Amino acid sequence: MKALEILLQESLGTIYTAAQVEVRWRNAIIYRAELGTLDAEGRQSGDDIQRVTRYTRFDYASLTKLFTTLAFFRLVDSGRVRIDQPVCSVLPEFRGERPIQPYPNPLKAGEMVEVVPPTDQKVDAAKVTFYHLLTHSSGLPAWLDLRTAPNSEARRAMCLNAPFSMPLGERALYSDINYILLGMAIEALTDRPLREAMQHLVLRPLELSAAYSPITPSNSVPPTEFCAWRRRRVQGEVHDENAAVLGGAAGHAGLFGTASDIALLGQLYLSQGGGFISPRLAREAVRRQIDDRGLGWQMRPADAEATVRALSPSSYGHTGFVGNSLWVDPERQLVAAVLTNNVFFGRHDRQIMPFRRRFHDTLINALETN
Repeated sequence: MKALEILLQESLGTIYTAAQVEVRWRNAIIYRAELGTLDAEGRQSGDDIQRVTRYTRFDYASLTKLFTTLAFFRLVDSGRVRIDQPVCSVLPEFRGERPIQPYPNPLKAGEMVEVVPPTDQKVDAAKVTFYHLLTHSSGLPAWLDLRTAPNSEARRAMCLNAPFSMPLGERALYSDINYILLGMAIEALTDRPLREAMQHLVLRPLELSAAYSPITPSNSVPPTEFCAWRRRRVQGEVHDENAAVLGGAAGHAGLFGTASDIALLGQLYLSQGGGFISPRLAREAVRRQIDDRGLGWQMRPADAEATVRALSPSSYGHTGFVGNSLWVDPERQLVAAVLTNNVFFGRHDRQIMPFRRRFHDTLINALETN
């Protein structure tokens, strides 16, 4: 794994200022790495600087969705809900015919994203099932700016009354709104706030250290971006703006945890549910359902330039916007978890994609030459 160590060290200070890696092969941990510091200015030396350890919790960003999926599966296994059940049966406000229209671009203020040509067609929200949310085939917009609503109740109402960006069930459109709704459904099904429900359903039973934002003390976690909206560098609170205005805990983002925590989750699926969820659900979750989506998971893209081109065709995984990834290769019995704070350097002109490609290429080459 010397080449992997060299790559990780070379990337420190340009791709990230903090990183944590865990690789599992054939159900054994074969590689761990902790690099960088927790310094808000990205400094890598100094007597007062805390270094990353294996217990340092990183902002999971969209890796949170994998935990939300797992919590929902626990409710499915207990008989409290079905995957093919309409969302409105749990969230009654989510019904009615809705227009198809562009949504705000989260990366370019003032710009709208048009997924399909202008149409008078409408979508009946009552026909959306949890399957559609889990596979990102609901047609709901990828993003809405919840900061424009005055309070938490109004922000939730924005999601419950969201218009659509394309017809229901035609193809996958990766959407945070799907998972915000899924988190709200978990709350309704358990009659608990999402923080409590996640502890009860997933984190405590699996003995994980993951926790929702905010994390205290704030300097115990790596800093992320200097946020133009918050006018400060973000540290100890979730980077995702919508999760932040939802109180730090949402279905799509908000959890902080370690590479070991997320690698364990990957191992659980590799082990057919590991006795934690039913083998049937574990298999369905990582089977291609529509486009490149399983149930909560992304299937390995066929693109020759994909960041996981070195992995087997049956591989599955997920990424997080701040610079995280988890990929599972069932043919090799391999789990690779990489946590970074790549957005420390900003959200534009990022080099995380080439880094991920090099990481997975280097890892597979190291496995096959040893």
